Amino acid sequence: MAIVYLGLGSNIGDRKQHIQSALDALKRSGISVEKTSSIIETEPQGGPPQGKYLNAVCEAHTELTPNELLRAIKSIEQDLGRSKTVVNGPRTIDIDILLYDRQRFSSPDLQIPHPRMQQRSFVLEPLKEIASSRADVFLHENC
Repeated sequence: MAIVYLGLGSNIGDRKQHIQSALDALKRSGISVEKTSSIIETEPQGGPPQGKYLNAVCEAHTELTPNELLRAIKSIEQDLGRSKTVVNGPRTIDIDILLYDRQRFSSPDLQIPHPRMQQRSFVLEPLKEIASSRADVFLHENC
């Protein structure tokens, strides 16, 4: 099984419930959520004016390939009401693949490690909370 780290964010409606619903949906999709960070409130980065986000990171185990995992995540986002109308716009839920084992992966639709995670404290702080030394190793090896 691959160890993956996923970033979750929401800034529309019941933000905390959207994150919890996403975590529940991941579990129903055969993705074993092992640890979840604290949820933090953050300012939006980029995009149009919008409300603050709630963000968290989870560690999960999966037998899905990176592309299969991406498809599962996109399906969950859609089921939870995400619609992409504006780049970096408000969203009910956003789930990003941050790390997938110690692998690098690149395709037109997916880059692992996530290409902008090192510039995002709303990813790094929760990641370090749940992964500590493992995340440091992954970051140094993969970024």
